[in-house]
Amino acid sequence: MGNDVRGAGAGRHPVNEIAAVGKDCEFMQIYVVREGDSLDSIAAAFAVSAEEIAYDNQIPEPYRLALGQALLIPAEGEGQQKRAVRVNGYAYPYIRDDVLSETLPYLTNISVFSYGFTTGGDLIPPRVDDSRIISAAWSQGTEPLLVLTPLDETGMFNNYLISEITHNMEAQQHLIDQMLLTMENKGYAGIDMDFEYILPQDRVPYADFVANVRNQAAQKGYPVSVALAPKTSADQKGLLYEGKDYRLLGAAADSVLLMTYEWGYTYGPPMAVAPIHKVREVVEYAVTEIPTEKIDLGIPNYGYDWTLPFVQGTSRARTVGNAEAVQLAVENNAVIQFDEIAMSPFFRYEKDGVQHEVWFEDVRSMREKFGLITEYGLRGMGYWQVMKLFRANWLLLTDTFTVVK
Repeated sequence: MGNDVRGAGAGRHPVNEIAAVGKDCEFMQIYVVREGDSLDSIAAAFAVSAEEIAYDNQIPEPYRLALGQALLIPAEGEGQQKRAVRVNGYAYPYIRDDVLSETLPYLTNISVFSYGFTTGGDLIPPRVDDSRIISAAWSQGTEPLLVLTPLDETGMFNNYLISEITHNMEAQQHLIDQMLLTMENKGYAGIDMDFEYILPQDRVPYADFVANVRNQAAQKGYPVSVALAPKTSADQKGLLYEGKDYRLLGAAADSVLLMTYEWGYTYGPPMAVAPIHKVREVVEYAVTEIPTEKIDLGIPNYGYDWTLPFVQGTSRARTVGNAEAVQLAVENNAVIQFDEIAMSPFFRYEKDGVQHEVWFEDVRSMREKFGLITEYGLRGMGYWQVMKLFRANWLLLTDTFTVVK
């Protein structure tokens, strides 16, 4: 079953840069593909079926592998006591049925993206009806959360809406009333407030708004979560950061999500989406301002494919799923490398005369993020987003933690 891996591209990326990893979890271990490996030979070495490895790692027929590809391998062993964590995933209402049904068992909550609002406080529903995703969530014991974002009638982000809703108390109360009514009618279980690019002068009014939402939602038993830009200090400059006060928002909300991703992003140069050393810096600051039992770590469930050379202001990276990224490497005979500082995989390939660089997540990079959650005793994690299936991540997650339901 499957083709063996030969050294296509090995001259450019020496094989000795790729080391096998045998670090055990409880029932799973991670193996990195080396030259000469095939799915059959790996399965025989670990005494498991090739079919199971292929399924767990989303390897399509004819089961080709890439040098440097990280595989999650089932292992025998006695499980240890697992720490319970809360797991949230963001999804648009049009998520595919098969992806939704396979993902929901691993989620405590699913945040349905997204409701907007007008300057007068009228709630704007998602463009695609959210009834299906809400019903599916409850059927799997997952609580759906209403995501509120400053999106206007055109579906565009508008930070003028933030200023208006935080200062106009009549509009603010109207919006809260509409949210609570919608949640009751639709069957939502909580509120997720995802506001970005808050103006510095709205820093305190926004925190007061969150507190107002929480106080009124609590009367109906609804928790409120708030998303936080990835700050490393209280006085960090920049529009993304200055309006987000970790201490005030940590006190105002029931929980927070650290948006610890997008270092590598659509319009920026090629790099890891969530380099672990940068993620750690955010966590180290966050725990000085917010109780750890309120903090969820943001985790990206995607990567980017950049064309080279990168040109600032012109280049635009393409979003790829993590399983899709591996198949790109396989199809283009690329060798997957692993950055030991960012603790993230990447590779380069050429297609139609154009050079590409891809950064994504695999089970090694996910294991590092899970390690931070354990090290700092965080409440859990939130995935942006779960529109594309990454089965090995969910298997590693439940091998490491118990998901609160």
